Amino acid sequence: MKLSLNWLKEMLPLTCSVPEIVEALTFAGVEVEGRQQRGAFFEKVIVAQIESFEPHPNADRLSVCRVNDGSGLPRQVVCGAKNFSAGDNVPLALPGAVLPDGEKIRASKLRGTESEGMLCSARELNLAEDAAGLLILPGDAPIGASLSDLYPPDTVLELEVTPNRPDLLSHYGIARDLSAFLDLPPAKLPEISDNSDRVREDPGVVRLEAPEGCPFYTAHVIRGLRVRPSPGWLRQKLEAVGLRSINNVVDVTNFVMLELGQPLHAFDLSKIRGAIVVRMADPGERLRALDEKEYELIPDDLVIADTELALGLAGVMGGEGSGVTATTTDVLLEAAYFNPGFIRRTSRRLGLISESSFRFERGIDPEAVTRASSRAIDLFLQLAGGEADESVVVGGAVPDWNRTVEMRPERCHKLLGMNVPDSAQLLVRLGLKPAGGNRWEIPSYRQDLAREADLIEEVCRMAGIQKISSRLFASATESSSADRTHDELMRLRQRLAGLGLFEARSLTLIDEQALEYTLAPTSDALALRNPLTEDQKILRPSLVPGLVRAAERNLNRGSSSVAVFEIGRVFKVGTPEESVSLAVLVCGERQSKSWNQGSAIFDLFDLKGILKTALSRDVIFMREDPISFAPLLCGIVDAEGNSVGKVGQLRPSLAKEIGARDPVLVAELSPTPGANLQRFRYRPLDRFPAVTRDVAFVANRELKYQLVLDAFASANEPLLVDVRLFDLFVDPSGEKVPRNKKSLACSLTYRAIDRTLTQEEANAAHSRLKSQIVERLGVALRE
Repeated sequence: MKLSLNWLKEMLPLTCSVPEIVEALTFAGVEVEGRQQRGAFFEKVIVAQIESFEPHPNADRLSVCRVNDGSGLPRQVVCGAKNFSAGDNVPLALPGAVLPDGEKIRASKLRGTESEGMLCSARELNLAEDAAGLLILPGDAPIGASLSDLYPPDTVLELEVTPNRPDLLSHYGIARDLSAFLDLPPAKLPEISDNSDRVREDPGVVRLEAPEGCPFYTAHVIRGLRVRPSPGWLRQKLEAVGLRSINNVVDVTNFVMLELGQPLHAFDLSKIRGAIVVRMADPGERLRALDEKEYELIPDDLVIADTELALGLAGVMGGEGSGVTATTTDVLLEAAYFNPGFIRRTSRRLGLISESSFRFERGIDPEAVTRASSRAIDLFLQLAGGEADESVVVGGAVPDWNRTVEMRPERCHKLLGMNVPDSAQLLVRLGLKPAGGNRWEIPSYRQDLAREADLIEEVCRMAGIQKISSRLFASATESSSADRTHDELMRLRQRLAGLGLFEARSLTLIDEQALEYTLAPTSDALALRNPLTEDQKILRPSLVPGLVRAAERNLNRGSSSVAVFEIGRVFKVGTPEESVSLAVLVCGERQSKSWNQGSAIFDLFDLKGILKTALSRDVIFMREDPISFAPLLCGIVDAEGNSVGKVGQLRPSLAKEIGARDPVLVAELSPTPGANLQRFRYRPLDRFPAVTRDVAFVANRELKYQLVLDAFASANEPLLVDVRLFDLFVDPSGEKVPRNKKSLACSLTYRAIDRTLTQEEANAAHSRLKSQIVERLGVALRE
């Protein structure tokens, strides 16, 4: 929300500086996200009147204007805008003026025609974001006067109001809270007419068919008004907080919303057939809203209708067909209290968030509805003329607000850790009233105060949270399973980073196309009912899509190597619905080319080594049937035979799509705390030399190397410390090795930890191992 300090000072006698106001708002619990200077705080920009104009002789899109600047001598200015007429008052930047963007105005020739200054738009003067032509000033603005007289300097603050404080979504709400926080006189408003004795119910005018969505609705008719541009003071206030001026009727409704926090809506009375009916939408009913878009409604949507069709989405946006236009003479003013849940549901479903829905869905002050309506009526009569009907027609009744909350002084002292002797006075300043004992009557605009802790929090805020001294009340606790899991995952991150990988963080929400980038079926993906955008509608069932997108961004920016990992939560239908997953992606150069070495590319064996080293445990990689995403796919199985994940290579065509010239390898597995994340074990350096023996054998081509390693391990030979495969030979011709066979040669290393091995000991151990693999695997030894 944007807050104009000039507007705020009309309600509150603020004498402090802007930094002091920002500090007070911050300590009051309102975050100030930005600060902007507005107003005409520059020199040599004056009010001028366009007396006449004619087309430029050498440019179709330019006009040559004869301008009265108040000096008594006509001034010629070339202008490119088209939204003005003779007699309009506009801003004129004289030669020597410097505009907010730093542009210095000089007398010059444009297409051969002399131009003595520049006629300015609101954007060029930093007065508004609208740049649709010149800024047309009020007709009564004095010619030759400085523009700063019409637009005095102002500071606009950008505030972040928390969802539980809708009472702060207006200038009066901020003024009311600051007056209590700074102990200033109560915030004041202009005198507002009291129409409480002119209220009547008439089902022929207002009929509530959905009181659960709209318990209270008021309609007040103004006849014979004139729709015209708003006066300068009203336009200035709206433009200061980022709203574009439309006309005096619409601007009044926006002004009251920003002043009091109560959204209003004005209907063209001539476009209403019969009574105003507040009802739920019919199935398939359609409405064209003021944003010029057509929406299909469902029975869960609350609408404002007449006896024939829907006129607007209740609390969200009015309909185009019943809006106020330049020919409108009779207006029906709506002021109502809507159930926040109804407004929030419709707004989120349609993706239609307006200033009105933003306030209604958080909860407005139900007792301020009639006051806001009366304020708008007073302004209509002042700015648009006309005559208001004698009575205000209402439907339903103001929701009963009668809430009292207990706050015990001793509980306040215990919870804050400090004594606040004037806690009762602080609550009175906030508008609370004593209700007997330790109970307090809560005003209707503070719907967030429901528990004793809420009142204690208010006392803390008012007394100054910075005044509470830091004290240690807790003692150290024993490590929990959550602590141990966190520590183990951090160790896993450190290992992967130590292996040269970079940690990535991807979005939890993905689009449907990203489901194709997974190593497992994703039919159990969880979709959001009301996604904010189409590319964030599914809770990720896998971390791989995020890493693929990260690789694509890096490769498209010229990176020759991508090695990333991510540890995060994934979501699936079933039990558990949410779990921790680890994903790794490598692609490109593992080793860069240098003067003394060639380049090396990541392959599947590099990825397997990374996983084995990081997990610090034995896992087996088993070939699986290919899928469209990864034609080369292996399952990861632990020593107990449990599947823990998958590793594979992306389809070459997909790798090409993301900009990869080399194979893209990915893996995803579920790290099990306490099992997969074992600590590294260290041992002393070897003191005695090793003995190496080779063994070569012929085996079936289907034999997996893992089975060879398992056979050597099952022998439980105490002297064997290492096994390495150094040769693999397949003969397609079948001359040296049969076609259905392959030849493997392994180097076996033997060592004793307490002595130097003799040749006889090494030969005996080697003979035992050769017999073991022949017996277990059925291979044939080669000499």
